[in-house]
Amino acid sequence: MWSCNSLEVIDLGGFATIQDSGRIGWRQFGVPASGPMDAFAFQAANTLLGNPIDCAAIEIGLGDAVFQALQDCVIAVTGVGYKLSIYIWEFSLWGSFFVRAGWKIRLNKTDHGMWAYLAVPGGVQTPLILGSQSTYLRGAFGGLEGRQLQAGDRITAASHFSYELAGRTLPEENRPKYQVNPILGVIMGPQWDYFTKESIETFLSSKYSIGLTSDRMGYRLEGPPLTQRGNKELISEGMTSGAIQVPSNGLPIVIMADGPPTGGYPKIGAVASADLPLLAQCVPNQSRIRFRETTVTKAQEKYRAVFEGLHKIVPDE
Repeated sequence: MWSCNSLEVIDLGGFATIQDSGRIGWRQFGVPASGPMDAFAFQAANTLLGNPIDCAAIEIGLGDAVFQALQDCVIAVTGVGYKLSIYIWEFSLWGSFFVRAGWKIRLNKTDHGMWAYLAVPGGVQTPLILGSQSTYLRGAFGGLEGRQLQAGDRITAASHFSYELAGRTLPEENRPKYQVNPILGVIMGPQWDYFTKESIETFLSSKYSIGLTSDRMGYRLEGPPLTQRGNKELISEGMTSGAIQVPSNGLPIVIMADGPPTGGYPKIGAVASADLPLLAQCVPNQSRIRFRETTVTKAQEKYRAVFEGLHKIVPDE
C-alpha cells in the first residue's frame, strides 16, 4: 500500500471543479444540491477504485486539462468527450491506471461529449461545507475555496492505494448509451395541462439544441417555442434536477446540477434520471435532442438497469 499524497494541476484550458454526490438536505434553505453533471460517469470513476460512490472527484469540462502526479498513485478517469494520455501512452476512458511520480496526465477535449471525471483513492480530500465537498460557484463555497481549479492547485487523495486497483475497466456495453443526438425519456410534469394540445405535440415531436448560454445551472433548449393556455400565474414551488421549466418565451430550460431549489415557471415535464447523463454530455449548438414520453414505472426500471452496469467492472485486457 502506498499513499497518493497529491496531484498538481499543471494547466486548465476549460472548467474543473471538485464535486461529490451532492449537498443533501439544504434545498429547503435555498441551497442547490450541486454534485456531478453526469452522475453515472462520476459514480463509475469511484467504483473503479473501490471508493464509495459518493466520494469527491474532479469534474472537468469545456477544455483540456493537465495534471502531474507528485507521488506514485492510481487514478480512474471516465466520461465522454476526452482523450486520455498518461506519460507517453494513450488510453481509453472508463478505466483505472497506475501513474508514476512525475508523469503527466493529459485530458484533451474532443468534439463529442462534455464532462470527464478523475477520481483518486478514497476521494479528493477537502473540507465539508454544509455536509458536502461539492463546489457551488455562485455561492463561492465547497470544493477548493469555492472556486474552479487552477494551475498550481494540489489535489490530495483521502486514502492509500493498492496496485491492484489499476487495470480495471467498465465495458462499453455496461455504460449509458451516449449519443450525439439522444432521445430522452420524459415524465410529463405537474403543469403539462397549462400548455395547448399543439404545444404538447410539438414538444414530443421536435428536435431541440442546447443553447450556448447553458451551464451547470440549466440547459437552455432552442427550437419550436411552446404556448400556454392563457396567462396562468404559478406560485414558486420545489424543483429537482431534470425538471423542464418553460418561461414566457416558450423555450424550455432543463434544470441541471446547480439548478435552483424552487421555480415559478410551469414545468411541462422532467427528464428521466437514467437519461440525465445522456443530456449532460450533449454539446451546445451541436447535439439535437428529442423527448419521448415515459411513465414513472418505466423510468425507474431503466434507472435500475442502467446503474446496475456499475457492478460490471472487469480487469482490463
